[in-house]
Formats: sequence, C-alpha cells, structure tokens
Amino acid sequence: MTMTRVFAAAALLIANGGSAFAASETDYKAAFAAAEAANKEAGALRNQWTTTAATLAAAKKAGDAGDFDTAVAQAREAEALARASIFQATSEKERWKDMEIR
Repeated sequence: MTMTRVFAAAALLIANGGSAFAASETDYKAAFAAAEAANKEAGALRNQWTTTAATLAAAKKAGDAGDFDTAVAQAREAEALARASIFQATSEKERWKDMEIR
C-alpha cells in the first residue's frame, strides 16, 4: 500500500469519526463529482497532473465494479491531488517574481 493510499485511508477514518463504514454508491458519486470538479479547475489553470487522471480512472473502475469503499478512497485521493495541482499553479504564478537572477 502506498503512502498516499495510507493517508487516504486515514483521512477516510478521521472523516467518519474514526470508524470504518461501508460506502454507498451515493457516497462514491459525490466524491467522484468533487474530484472531477477539482480536476477541471486544475485543467483551467493548465496544470492537471497525470496522477490525478490515473487515480480518477481507478476510482471509476472500482465504482463500476461496485467496490464503493475503494472508489470513494480513490476519488478523495484524486481530489487531493487535483487540489495540490491547483495550489501549485496558483502559488507558482507569483513565486517566480521572488527569484533572484545572479
């Protein structure tokens, strides 16, 4: 299990009061929609990460197979990746000005 997935699993437990639960299709659809929206925002900033697309694909595959626990975890991981790419794009937009040419 990768560290990212460990963090996603921990975040899932924390978000649910520390107890594991069986995710529903509704939970999956909501998490997937949030991840897609964040990824779309990253695309508008021209900074989509390939790892986000791969994680979204894994979430969809798990959701299509009815494994909603995995699908929700993957979708939340994809959203976190997309949000990180958004942060990167917005912070680097201004940070280049801080560079000192020597």
